[in-house]
Amino acid sequence: MTKVVEQKRANEMIFGVHPLLEVLKAKRRKVVGIYTTKVPPKAWEKVLALLPKGFPNIQYVARDVLDRMSQTDDHMGLIAWVSPFPFRSKMFTPKEAPFIVLLDAVQDVRNVGAILRTAYCAGVSGVILCKTHSAPLSGAAFKASAGLAEYLDIYLAPSIKAAADEVARAGYKMYMAGFGGKNALDVVYDNAKCLVIGGEARGIDKEVMKKGELITLPQRSLDISYNASVAAGILIFTMGHQKKSS
Repeated sequence: MTKVVEQKRANEMIFGVHPLLEVLKAKRRKVVGIYTTKVPPKAWEKVLALLPKGFPNIQYVARDVLDRMSQTDDHMGLIAWVSPFPFRSKMFTPKEAPFIVLLDAVQDVRNVGAILRTAYCAGVSGVILCKTHSAPLSGAAFKASAGLAEYLDIYLAPSIKAAADEVARAGYKMYMAGFGGKNALDVVYDNAKCLVIGGEARGIDKEVMKKGELITLPQRSLDISYNASVAAGILIFTMGHQKKSS
């Protein structure tokens, strides 16, 4: 069984229908309290069906209260406080997780969430996020993942350089998404592989870039680029569905 970080952390806010439903279905975290509108959303019956009988901590409030709590109007009439996300305490190994994804300084929470959603859908074994220079796994990121981040094994590394060193020691071959590399559609990927996705502004750290093979998605011209989550999605699907090398 995967070991998770054992430390005191504050409860976390999630919002939206799918994030709450997935938390309830996955049963990895405890739902502490729920806020919904006085006229609950259409999906409220689905939520109630998954809650323990007699769940006491439900507050019915005006929609603008939810807006202020979540600092967005994209909460779909549902906010919940849940116990902290159970991050792994150790780096992955190729035997347990042959295909992993490492995010370096991806700062848009919607990109983080979209990449996590794709990673789960495409069968990625694990994801590495970094504590520094990266967007956190916040309620907004969790919503962008449609709640599917709840099912992923995620390791939180102290920094991108520390993460890259650990990945290399574990025996993975790293593939760096960027410009000027081999056509990503022509590469024969190693069985133990780690896809590294750089941030929207600067891409992958220059020192880390030297630790792996640079791969590039073909595109119409050099003066344009894919969105980070779109590029990640194409590469994750390509790498995950290629026949294994011998």
